Order: sequence, then structure tokens, then C-alpha cells
Amino acid sequence: MNQNLSRRDFLKIAGVGLGALAFRPPKGFDFEYLSAPKRLPQFPESDIIGRVLEHGIKLRNQPTNDESANTVIADLAADTLVEWGRQVVGNVVGGLTNQRFVETPQGYIYSSVVQPSRNLPNTPIREMPAGQPGFWAEVTVPYIDLAHEGVVASPWMQDHITFNFPPRLYYGQVVWIDRIRTDNGFVEYRWNEDVNGHGYGYGAYGEFFWGDGAGFKVLTDEDVAPINPDVDPNDKRIETNLDFQTLSCYEGNTEVYFCRIASGLGYDPSTGQASDKLATPVGNLLTHWKIISLNMTAGTFQSGYSTPAVPWSTMISGDGVAIHGAFWHNAFGEKRSHGCVNVTPEDAKWIFRWTTPYVSLAQSEMRVSLPDHGTIVVSSETKI
Repeated sequence: MNQNLSRRDFLKIAGVGLGALAFRPPKGFDFEYLSAPKRLPQFPESDIIGRVLEHGIKLRNQPTNDESANTVIADLAADTLVEWGRQVVGNVVGGLTNQRFVETPQGYIYSSVVQPSRNLPNTPIREMPAGQPGFWAEVTVPYIDLAHEGVVASPWMQDHITFNFPPRLYYGQVVWIDRIRTDNGFVEYRWNEDVNGHGYGYGAYGEFFWGDGAGFKVLTDEDVAPINPDVDPNDKRIETNLDFQTLSCYEGNTEVYFCRIASGLGYDPSTGQASDKLATPVGNLLTHWKIISLNMTAGTFQSGYSTPAVPWSTMISGDGVAIHGAFWHNAFGEKRSHGCVNVTPEDAKWIFRWTTPYVSLAQSEMRVSLPDHGTIVVSSETKI
């Protein structure tokens, strides 16, 4: 790689590479734009595709965020897609634990702000399954541009309009599809954000969105089949170490799964002072409510914002603290959340399938009431 690549040289490369895939906001959002059909774009040809998660993320010629080193090649826009070569250990200053950078053909990007995704397009079905009101589908491409239908109601959608950014679904999200159409020359699925009219996610706004069916994998019973159901549920347990930000699944004394997490913050973001307000609870917690996809909405859950289609939520404390998939950051290994245990969508799906109570596609969610419970979650942290 040319370590002396100039910004102008980079932009020339981006014109035929990254820039062709990066989102360029339209001059003005109008309803015609929101409701127009959209095909999947051309995605980079790499096994793993990195999606930049915020505006202004630095592309650097060295794996460091030390500004005195003068390493910045360019600022990247949110949803810029890059070829993910490998992760390398760099030098991160500023008190962050994660020292990893993603190496791309053009330079290095701090890994916490790049979601790893894949481009796994599907052959969409052309008709709704007979006798079914809809079906669950998982996003298997970096993103799907959405065409909005109906009245703009959710804070999520209003924010997209305010910030002049297109509504999209991202790799790993799971949604309920209730209609199929081919009017625009390709198969489109309609995401019903209020599945079956009962307040999908318990914070839904009744909006509808159309997306290219090729970006969705229709989930089957096999996708949610229990993992190791022959093991006595009482022999299964989860241990989360909030000091080291890790999660392990045990069957007896055997560790059968491990992943990194992003648990609740140990301080109040508004003051910067130490606080347990957003911390993940410690002690013996219990899986007691599981739902395939959830709208986490301010005022109802500790998340404190409106995020639709959060996948594979396994509640472990009350109705607000869950182990769930996070597609909006890659900061696993750092305290980041508002109380929940964030893991990758792939990790969340495995945990969802392995823990009890087991949930089928037809159920979509399951609750148990104390003293009955599902899997024990031992959450520990050393208080200094």
C-alpha cells in the first residue's frame, strides 16, 4: 500500500471504488423520493464488507488515532462500504480498550465504527406463503434501501428526514414481511413495522417500508431450532464478565460458546460522572422473555431512543435489559450500551437459540413467569 497516498489520489480511487458505494444525500427529501422503489446497489466484492457507522470517520494511512501523527487520508460518510482485509492491532489513544483497526486497500479505519457484514443475496419468493399472514426475514446484505408507505410517524423515520439520510435496513436485522409485489419489475417485500397489529416490538408506529426482496433471507424453522436441546436446561448457564466484557455459555463445566460484549455504561453521559444509572445489573439474572425482533423505544426500554428491528432479544432483567444483536456499532469489548448486553447479530442469534425458553417462528416470542425461569445468567463485575 502506498503510505503517501494523497487525499486527491484517494478521491480518484474512491470515484471507482468506495465513493461509488457511499451514500450521497439528495438535495431535499420529499415524499416521492421516500416512496420510490430501490434496487440493491453494487456491493464490494470481498468476503467481509465493512460498513462505516458514522459521518466523519477517519481513513488513515497508519493504524493509530494519534492526531499528532498526521495520518488522515479522508473523512468517510456513514454507510460508506469498504473491503475488509483483516483486523490489525494499532495504537489507540484516549482511554479506549479496543486497539483494533480494519485494514482496507485504501488505509485503516478504527474497528469500533465499522460493522462487518456480508453480501449474501437471496432468490426472493414471489407469493406469500399459503395460509400465512406473513413471515420473518433476515437482512443478509450490507444494507437495503427502503421505500416508505403511509404516514411518517416514528422518531426513527423523522430523524432520517431531518438529517437528510435514506431509511435503510442493515445486515443482521430481522423484520416481519406481510406483502409481496412485483409491480416495479423486481420482487419487493413489505416490512410491516407493526406486525399483526398488536404493537410489534411494543413500541411500534404502524409504518410500512418496501425493500428489494433479494436482500432478505426468509427464515425457516431450522433457523430458530434450539441448539443442544437434549442438554438438561438446568445444566446450561451464561456468565458475563463486565470487567473484561466477555460472555461465555456453559453446559455443566464445559464452555460451548464465547463472544465479546458491550455492556452498560458505568457513567452518566450527561455529566460524565460515575453512575450505575445505565450499568448492566450484576448477580444471578434469568432469561424470561425472548422475542425475535424488537422495536426498542424511548420511554419503554432503557435504550432511550427509537431503534426498530433489534434482532434476537433475550431479556435477562425486567422488560428493559436484554442480550441482543447490535448493528449500529462494533465496539465489543467496551462498555457502550444503556444497560443491555450488546453482541453481534450472529452471537445474539446463537444465544437466542441455545437458551430457554425455546421460541418458534410461529410464536415469535415467549415469556415465563417467576418462579419459573429460563437460563441462569451470572453477571459479575469487580467494584473498585
